[in-house]
Amino acid sequence: MNVDLSLRCRALLLLLCLLGSARLAASEVSDTSPKVLRYAFRVSETGFDPAKVTDIYSRIVTSHIFEGLYTYDHLARPAKLKPLTAAALPEVSADFKTWTIRIQPGIYFADDPAFKGKKRELTAADYVYSFKRFADPYTNSPTWDGLEENHLLGLNEYRAQVQKSKQPFDYDKPIEGLRALDRYTLQIKLGKSRPRFDQNLADGSLLGAVAREVIEAYPEHSSEHPVGTGPFQLASWRRSSQINLDKNPGYRERYYDAEPNADDAEGQALLARFKGRRIPMIDRVEVAIIEENQPRWLSFLDGQFDLLDRTPEDFINQAMPGGKLAPNLVKKGIQSFRVVTSDVLFTVFNLEDPVVGGYSPERVALRRAISLGTDSEREIRIVRRGQAISAQSIMLPHTTGYDASFKSESGEYDPAKAKALLDLYGFIDRDGDGFREQPDGSPLVLESLTTPEQFQRQIDQIWQKSQAAIGIKVQFKTAKWPENLKAMRAGKFQIWSLASSAAAPDGQDALGFFFSERIGGQNYARINLKSLDDLYNQTNALPDGPERLALFTELKRLGAAYAPYRPRGHRIITDLAHAQLLGYRRPQFWLNFWEYVDVDERLRLVK
Repeated sequence: MNVDLSLRCRALLLLLCLLGSARLAASEVSDTSPKVLRYAFRVSETGFDPAKVTDIYSRIVTSHIFEGLYTYDHLARPAKLKPLTAAALPEVSADFKTWTIRIQPGIYFADDPAFKGKKRELTAADYVYSFKRFADPYTNSPTWDGLEENHLLGLNEYRAQVQKSKQPFDYDKPIEGLRALDRYTLQIKLGKSRPRFDQNLADGSLLGAVAREVIEAYPEHSSEHPVGTGPFQLASWRRSSQINLDKNPGYRERYYDAEPNADDAEGQALLARFKGRRIPMIDRVEVAIIEENQPRWLSFLDGQFDLLDRTPEDFINQAMPGGKLAPNLVKKGIQSFRVVTSDVLFTVFNLEDPVVGGYSPERVALRRAISLGTDSEREIRIVRRGQAISAQSIMLPHTTGYDASFKSESGEYDPAKAKALLDLYGFIDRDGDGFREQPDGSPLVLESLTTPEQFQRQIDQIWQKSQAAIGIKVQFKTAKWPENLKAMRAGKFQIWSLASSAAAPDGQDALGFFFSERIGGQNYARINLKSLDDLYNQTNALPDGPERLALFTELKRLGAAYAPYRPRGHRIITDLAHAQLLGYRRPQFWLNFWEYVDVDERLRLVK
């Protein structure tokens, strides 16, 4: 009895000592300690040159280093444009072809040796130069198609001339549709009516201003030497491992402000707490690259990260049993943020591939059968743990053109119909091995790109089994995500399953999946049909309204008929954050959020 009491006393004394040490450690964190946001990407970045990136992880970084003319109100729902480097919203002609933007004076690029010790002010000419880089064949921009289809007067023609002559791109050559009228006034003239062109100008991750001196100082290293006017600057980078950014010490005075709806309690609370604070509020961001779900999840629980961006589906039931934050996480002060995102999970078929491509009835039938044999509901239920909703088209939630009530064969799972379609067009099992051959008797084997992590392997297994059930053999070609992206952009693939996120509230960008001028860019399937191009051009020029929405529906139905994509789902994302991360709210379409959060280092878990 006395021994037991003695042990208890010792245990209590030890506990008090530990608590005292924890309090002491917490008190030693002063108000002047650097505030550091730590979290992890689930996919490797590719680089940080806005004209050369396309993946969302690289763009998260570039959106904090470079600044577009406009941005989105961080708290407004639905999304609302506001000036960033521009002094006001653009002046627009009645036909939506001439856009005049005035830039705020007194905005400066981060210091860099390329500026030779001088402060370098942002001017209208910087945006002229930055936009021209997309047209320069030497840049080989994967997102040139986004500017190309807006037909900035003279720019497309000059690019074609440079490509034909093989001469260097002359950045000093005047372009009628892209001019600096004076030091702070930018004028853009379009060859076609574009009522929503300002949404393009709000994507700083791509159309943020770069300085000519920097690009020319590091011509072969622009992706690893980003210099912008934004709130953060690259401090160090170990490719596919660690990205560190520091607050830009020369960043202008900018203060937290927003316009959430009156009935938006969360938004109003954030505004009340942070309004008037100078941004950014944190000093440093450290991003690790952890592709496997388990170590990323465990690292967050261990307190190594402040934010868990997208709770892995494998662990969602531990984190959110019954849709509510687990009690043990609540005790730790962890917060949850759950939204249906503006994204789409999909399988893409290369229409230039001799097996799954083409427009002949049997090739269209093959793609439709593969789609009908894809059990995306099983993927959502088992692998994604219910953290997605079924997708019926390539359109993205919360964007123009998305209709939750729309149904099509694109989102249907019907193996019986798939088998009947394959039988009808001559894809039958001739040798009795359980797998079908092509109509000419040659082997039918699908090859899909994939990535090596365990989560993706689970998805692949479900898809492989569902295809085997209709008599189609599938094999996989494994590589890292950036390598697969490169292969897809070059058209050197047959099938791949990936996801795409909205960058703007308008759904026009998603229609780019079908636009032939975006082959090599967002038209991943490399589909080329005049009927789809015509619809795309019509919707791009029309103002918002019933006529435009009807065309969206028609294009979705044509997409289902030719089946270049098999939409599988729209993700439900749950972010988790430790108590020390303050002010977090997942952005809808934009990628910059670091400047809107604060970190209280005193609340960080003490080891």
